[in-house]
Amino acid sequence: MGYDRRHKSGRIMELRMVTQEDLESFLIRMDAEHEEIDDGMYLLRPKETGVPIVVHHSPPVVLLRMKVMDLPDDAGSIELYRMLLELNASDVVHGAYGLEDGELIISDTLELETLDYGELQASVESIQLAASGHMDRIRSLAGTAEG
Repeated sequence: MGYDRRHKSGRIMELRMVTQEDLESFLIRMDAEHEEIDDGMYLLRPKETGVPIVVHHSPPVVLLRMKVMDLPDDAGSIELYRMLLELNASDVVHGAYGLEDGELIISDTLELETLDYGELQASVESIQLAASGHMDRIRSLAGTAEG
């Protein structure tokens, strides 16, 4: 599925949205374990961390989601949520932290229209780096022991 767009030179260029097959080829190039768990939904396990990232081809975007931790029932600390918002604004290059069903997640959304392998790889690496780099502070404020 393509459409025309004018290049700054005035030439017409046809852009093609990244297909599910294209996305799967990107995942293969990442040299990480991956499996299709539903139509267009993959579980990616990068070798560096082994922490699974859900990659969902959902045109016109691809969604990336990684569970950081389960939040304890009493994790209502204003300091924790303030820190997460500050990290979203200052330190998380791709995506943002969020809360979903009692879990702390980090997620990103990328446009399929312009997606290439490098952008997907950068997003995956940024999510992993952010979560691992912030984990001690998050656990401390959430009141959970490392483990």
